Amino acid sequence: MQWKEFTLLLLISPDSVEEALDCAKAAEHLDIVDVKKPDEGSLGANFPWVIRAIRDAVPADKPVSATVGDVPYKPGTVAQAALGAAVSGATYIKVGLYGCTTPDQAVDVMRGVVRAVKDYRPDAFVVASGYADAHRIGCVNPLALPAIARRSGSDAAMLDTAVKDGTRLFNHVPPDVCAEFVRLAHEAGLLAALAGSVKVADLGVLTRIGTDIVGVRGAVCEGGDRNTGRIQPQLVANFRMEMDRHAQEYAAVVAAS
Repeated sequence: MQWKEFTLLLLISPDSVEEALDCAKAAEHLDIVDVKKPDEGSLGANFPWVIRAIRDAVPADKPVSATVGDVPYKPGTVAQAALGAAVSGATYIKVGLYGCTTPDQAVDVMRGVVRAVKDYRPDAFVVASGYADAHRIGCVNPLALPAIARRSGSDAAMLDTAVKDGTRLFNHVPPDVCAEFVRLAHEAGLLAALAGSVKVADLGVLTRIGTDIVGVRGAVCEGGDRNTGRIQPQLVANFRMEMDRHAQEYAAVVAAS
């Protein structure tokens, strides 16, 4: 799968086929449609038939990603789940390493995922996802994720928040630490993805530190509520407009310097 270098990609997470149709209305403004089930956790996995239906609902040129869940340390179980997501039509597989307490455990899980998914579809894109608030749930340190992704053969490292209680990415991993996360990912030849109640106000920082993918849900739902609000095409368009504005401003600064 080819990705444009130095471009901040927008990943939007519908939780139903109906919301995916709303995403399709805003397809020109987003890059990746991400299937999850928020009521089953930060990276809750949705049903295979929902993945298939969403794949059918959005334009063919938009990659569909699927979360495998906030997974335990059960490498075989997770590998099967990841393969199921790929068979269902996702080309972008995200694994939340919730139950892994050491980097070696996380690598063990992700190696199984990479093999299962890429044996089936070599061009699939595998993301090792950790949590900015890892200290609250006892999983691997956020800054360990790039090395975990590299060692396992994954394609990207991602941070999200595990506990959706109103706290956000930068509440747990401040911008300078996020910048270090991005730097480590890039040094390892990976893409760096950041999510966790990301708002429009965060886009300037996310752009400056070189983030490759920003994942949002609540910011493009009515009322800003990821659980009870529905994705609104106009909010997706507005978010993309702000992304592009920050990218243009940053490019101008870089060119001037």
